[in-house]
Parts: sequence; structure tokens; C-alpha cells
Amino acid sequence: MTTFISTFVSSKLSPPGSISTPQSIPATGFIEVGFSPNGGITDLIIKELDAAKKSIEVQAYSFTSAPIAAALVGANRRGVMVRVILDKSQQTEKYSSATYLTNAGVPVHIDRAFAIAHNKIMIVDRADVITGSFNFTKAAEQNNAENCLILRGNQQLVDIYVMNWEWRWNETESYSR
Repeated sequence: MTTFISTFVSSKLSPPGSISTPQSIPATGFIEVGFSPNGGITDLIIKELDAAKKSIEVQAYSFTSAPIAAALVGANRRGVMVRVILDKSQQTEKYSSATYLTNAGVPVHIDRAFAIAHNKIMIVDRADVITGSFNFTKAAEQNNAENCLILRGNQQLVDIYVMNWEWRWNETESYSR
């Protein structure tokens, strides 16, 4: 029994071999950058989500931005596969987008394996990565000193983010209120 439990916990906390150590990726492509407060990061993200054709994968610690949630629902409605992983705090947070997304048919999973699942990433069409300190919240846009990067044209980098995202998706559970 102890072996099973330690193997189970280990599988949730230990990334697969291909992403279990830091990676060096050649710099290719280009980067779009934004800063807040009031630097238009929300609009930058929405523009990227509105251009998605195939898929959007999200990992978020805090997600309360109504405009970003609406853009994800809009993408889902136009046939883009949208999937979201949120920190466990979003299951009980008063103003989480988890319920809104789920009610709109967007699959949402909750990551309980860590003290906090602090990622702030979106992978768009498995071609671009959105990341940075920016939580997907109104406060991040209007009140906080934050940054956001959209990394384009570096498939090797995207593939590593996808591997990490898939690992977490497969180790998490569906959201329920």
C-alpha cells in the first residue's frame, strides 16, 4: 500500500523525463511583450485568443478576468478546442471563471497536486505561448505591476510547454462546484 501511494503521489508531482530537467532551447521566432497596470495586456491576450483556429490550452493560478473568459468561450463556440487547468483555489474562490467556463462547455480541470499551481500560460494552436507574471484577472490589468510575453515561432519551446500542459491535464480532475 505504501508503495502504491508513494508511486501515485510521485507521478502527480514528478514531470515526465522529457521535461524533468531544465531545457536549453535555441532562440527563434519573435516575442510580443506587454506590461501593466493599464498596459493593454488583456487586449493583447484577447486578440491572440480571437485569432486561434484549432486549440487553446490554459494553465492559471487565478482566473477572474471576464473579458478573457468570454474570449475563451467565444473560441470554444467557433470550434476551437479549449481546455483549462486551474489551481485548487479557483474551486472555492468567490469570483473564479471556472463555473462560467464549465457552464459554457469548456472543460476545466483542477490541479490539487501542489501547494499552488502557479502557472500563467496559454498555448494557442500549439504554435504560440502566452506567459509571464500576469494572472488572468482584472487586478492584474488595472492595479498590479505585471508582464506578459507572447512567444511566437519557436516550435521546440512550444512542444515543451505542451508536454508540461498535457502532464498536468492527465494528473488533474474535472472541475465541479
